[in-house]
Amino acid sequence: MLHLAARAGPWVLISGLVVGLGFPAVAGAVRPVIPALVVVLLFLAALRVDLGQWAAARIGLGRAVASVVVLQCGLPLAVAALGLVTGWISADWLVALVIMLSAAAISSSPNMCLMLGRPPEPALRLLILGTALLPLTVLPVFFLVPRLGGVGPVLGAAAILAGTIVVATGAAILVRRAVLPVLSAERRSALDGVSAILLAVFVVGLMEAAADVLLVNPGQMLGWLALAMFANFGLQFGTWAMLGAHWGTDQAVATSLVAGNRNVALFLVSLPVEVLEPLLVFIGCYQIPMYLTPLVMRRFYGGCAG
Repeated sequence: MLHLAARAGPWVLISGLVVGLGFPAVAGAVRPVIPALVVVLLFLAALRVDLGQWAAARIGLGRAVASVVVLQCGLPLAVAALGLVTGWISADWLVALVIMLSAAAISSSPNMCLMLGRPPEPALRLLILGTALLPLTVLPVFFLVPRLGGVGPVLGAAAILAGTIVVATGAAILVRRAVLPVLSAERRSALDGVSAILLAVFVVGLMEAAADVLLVNPGQMLGWLALAMFANFGLQFGTWAMLGAHWGTDQAVATSLVAGNRNVALFLVSLPVEVLEPLLVFIGCYQIPMYLTPLVMRRFYGGCAG
């Protein structure tokens, strides 16, 4: 069953989206376990990385740091500056974009790279660096957008997430050293299957707000969904167009994936309620292109590989 889930990974994720949208009560029941799922997914992604590849992680470190600074600071600052010039700085849609662009990579980005047929190491490196640098990259953005309510709570949430990543990856390295120094292809496939199933459960818990709005105001839901689709896939296509011909395929795919798929859920525990209230539907809608990425983009990235 796990091997089947690994092979059908993108469709497993879509089943999670369907359940989350169709059954809001189920989504509400799953939401409390989301923090635990984040830890387990990080552990599984790190467990799949061979010990020798951790030692080689310093290769391309400078390029990865530059990518994080551009993605998490440069892009949201550009959008915020546009808002200041046009007077849209307090518009819900612009604040939603700024929040999304300020976030680090989603914790499941290494798992998604695996579903795209790519190794998880470049995405895991961007995830770790992006989370570690978030307290720095978010400062100028939140200073420029006063509606976001200050950086204190965000820094606390970022510190918690950074500690979670350190614990999860450290535990995975210890397990690999002590129990699984060599990971067979069969065990890798089983881990991929477990990750796909847990990702599907994870997305169910994030769809509660979007499911509620879909029932009472489908037009509003479609508007937010259009913005989420444009932001996610637009960033992926744009990043690949700039990097695909110049960087190695694995690194370009990982960077493009991370550019469009951000851990917006981090801000659920850090921003003031009055800021988040109008944006919860966007955060729910944003999960849809995110979890469609392995299915929609697999052929694109594969066809562009060289």
